[in-house]
Amino acid sequence: MDSRSAMKAVTKKSSLINFDNVGLRINDRWLVRGVDMTISSGEIVTLIGPNGSGKTTTAKLTLGIHKPSEGNISRSTDTKIGYLPQKINMDPSIPMTVIRFMCLVNNLSQEQIEYALEMTKVNHLKNKQISNLSGGELQRVMLARVYASKPNLIVLDEPIQGVDINGEIAIYEIIKNMSKELNAGILLISHDLHMVMASSDRVLCLNGYVCCSGTPKVVVSSTEYIELFGTRASKELAFYTHSHNSVSDESYHADSQHNKAGESP
Repeated sequence: MDSRSAMKAVTKKSSLINFDNVGLRINDRWLVRGVDMTISSGEIVTLIGPNGSGKTTTAKLTLGIHKPSEGNISRSTDTKIGYLPQKINMDPSIPMTVIRFMCLVNNLSQEQIEYALEMTKVNHLKNKQISNLSGGELQRVMLARVYASKPNLIVLDEPIQGVDINGEIAIYEIIKNMSKELNAGILLISHDLHMVMASSDRVLCLNGYVCCSGTPKVVVSSTEYIELFGTRASKELAFYTHSHNSVSDESYHADSQHNKAGESP
């Protein structure tokens, strides 16, 4: 199924954002071109591809940071976007507790804050300094901050960067729960192909354009995917299917034990 056919197949759902042949050109160079993409309520769409393939550019187009040089982007009138950047730069010398961080932009009640932190399993860290959090703890706090604003379209740029395998599993489970609870569409950028295939409803493979798209099963068997990532990757990922099995608390507790031992997840 090509990208246009895949896009038409999901338009019957509650569409939050639609890309129609979208491209972005900066300084006489096309960063990405010919993108057809629809994100609907309650689904997880993941962008994969090599470095420089246009993943972050597509995310910025989704956020409205860039305007397309060609094509059209249409959004539902009630679309409210939440965003988790790839990294944040915070001055460690500035005192900032988790609760204070949660309130920096949004005017949240104590109940809203604690519910969001509980949902991402970091409520016990609410009085801890942000600068003292491990990588995995900070990502969960960032996800809680996104969740608390109750968006219906969420853009997550490499949410498991710097997180160990137990932390990765737990964070992907949190992301799936966020999508279900908020009925939110999620655009996820990731290099972790195994987790992507287990967690996504649809996958778009970019290489300056959409070279293949569809369900994880369709994408991993496509010629374009095999050319980009190799036959071995395709065979390994053929074992991964779309699954929403719950992750046991052991993964989180194991992550916490790493933190106590001074290891950043």
